[in-house]
Amino acid sequence: ATQQDTVGVLLANRQGLCLGVKGNINPNVSGVGTAISEQVAKLEPTNNVPAIVCLYSGTKRCVIQKDGEITGIIYKQATTATAVTSVGN
Repeated sequence: ATQQDTVGVLLANRQGLCLGVKGNINPNVSGVGTAISEQVAKLEPTNNVPAIVCLYSGTKRCVIQKDGEITGIIYKQATTATAVTSVGN
């Protein structure tokens, strides 16, 4: 299923090395995305459900999720309502 708001997708291994990209996303964000997912996992170390991190910046959303050895990073185009809400907070 294609998501119309998805700009780019990246997969990284546990060392933060880029395994593959599709769309408009810089492969160099693989290390940062992996590091963020590792730090978030430390907030609830006993939780077996992978955490999902959402970052908002300007007109883009970045969704990061680690599942086992793989971290997925998705860039999405923020909707108008999301962008306004993010600026207001």
